[in-house]
Amino acid sequence: MRERGRTRRLLGLGARTGGALIRTRMGGQADWRALGEALFEGLSELKGPAMKLAQIMSQWDDLLPPDLAEELSRLQRQAEPMPWTGIRRTLAAQYGDLDAVFSGIEERPFASASMGQVHRATTRDGETLVLKVQYPGLAEVLESDLAQVRRLMRLGRWFKVPQARLDALFEELAVSLRGELDYHAEAQALARYRSRYAHLDSLVIPEPLPDFSGPRVLAMRYVAGTPLRDLEAADDALRQRVATTLADWLTEELFTHGELHADPHAGNFAADPTGRLVIYDLGAVIPVPEARLAAMMRLLEATLAGDPMAMDAAMLELGGRQGQGAPLALYREAAEAVTPLFEPGEQDFGDVRVHRRLRELSPKVWAAMDRLQPPADTLLLSRTLNGHYWNLVRLGARLDMAERTRPLFPRGHA
Repeated sequence: MRERGRTRRLLGLGARTGGALIRTRMGGQADWRALGEALFEGLSELKGPAMKLAQIMSQWDDLLPPDLAEELSRLQRQAEPMPWTGIRRTLAAQYGDLDAVFSGIEERPFASASMGQVHRATTRDGETLVLKVQYPGLAEVLESDLAQVRRLMRLGRWFKVPQARLDALFEELAVSLRGELDYHAEAQALARYRSRYAHLDSLVIPEPLPDFSGPRVLAMRYVAGTPLRDLEAADDALRQRVATTLADWLTEELFTHGELHADPHAGNFAADPTGRLVIYDLGAVIPVPEARLAAMMRLLEATLAGDPMAMDAAMLELGGRQGQGAPLALYREAAEAVTPLFEPGEQDFGDVRVHRRLRELSPKVWAAMDRLQPPADTLLLSRTLNGHYWNLVRLGARLDMAERTRPLFPRGHA
């Protein structure tokens, strides 16, 4: 990766983004579709931190302008692959003579992401496995890319995002990206999760293969599956089975083991031919302290009770409020938007009325940023939970959230 050329292109994308924001602030109409197309074309080739940031942004599709959100979402499913020649060099550095180890490696990846891509391969013994290959030179340009991304993120001030939030988001992104380069840690996470969730017959986690893995290549046993993003038109029974497994697994992750899979974009999940949920990528797993989780549940409990004063107390406990005057009217509207999903009985996550209310609420949240300050140590957690929520939306999940959450509240009741 050529650092100077990458820097120029990142700055060019920043200029386009800034121009769109300035036109909006001055009362003009920003062409969000054109901006999204430019970001897709540039970031899908650049890979790395900037592309990862755009993928994170796309998961907040209830907050972004619809045209921009739609274009950014393409980065989760259509990222341009790295040319085979560069990938082959990385594989040769790991294995030496590829023909001595593999009878074949598919040159076209079946998955491409921000930090690497996945190729199917067959060993000389006839075993099918997948090779997650880190993009060549990525480690060398990571810090330079992060410096440019920090400059791009300053544009968030046009949306009245406090500098403290931007700084915290940047640190979250930096820690996450540095961690994703550590394939040894991901192999350990795969092994840990396979052992931990072996009792869930409806869940599949690929087996890591240490003998075929190294610093830039993570080998796993191949597990066939239909990506979650392609299940929207699938049989309803299959979608409900996958959605239930996803919800069960997330609950156990958080409330039993105090960890959370922190990269929820739809490409990391699939359904195997028998309808089991497949989790392909464990490059980002974060700890969730019990006290932090309990505080967030107190906020949810106050929200479902429609108690704005209790909501404000919970926000203060979380470190999520600043300035003078609690935005009580905003709290009430937030409670009214969220509560329908937690009414007794099965609730439809595909209910567009809920999404519409959340989208209508987002400008008011931005307008109240002088009093609201999402705390740094919950940014990644809240973003991740938001991403998993939208995966349930894509599946058209119907879940009894009242029954699921009742035992999880600190006082043991709703």
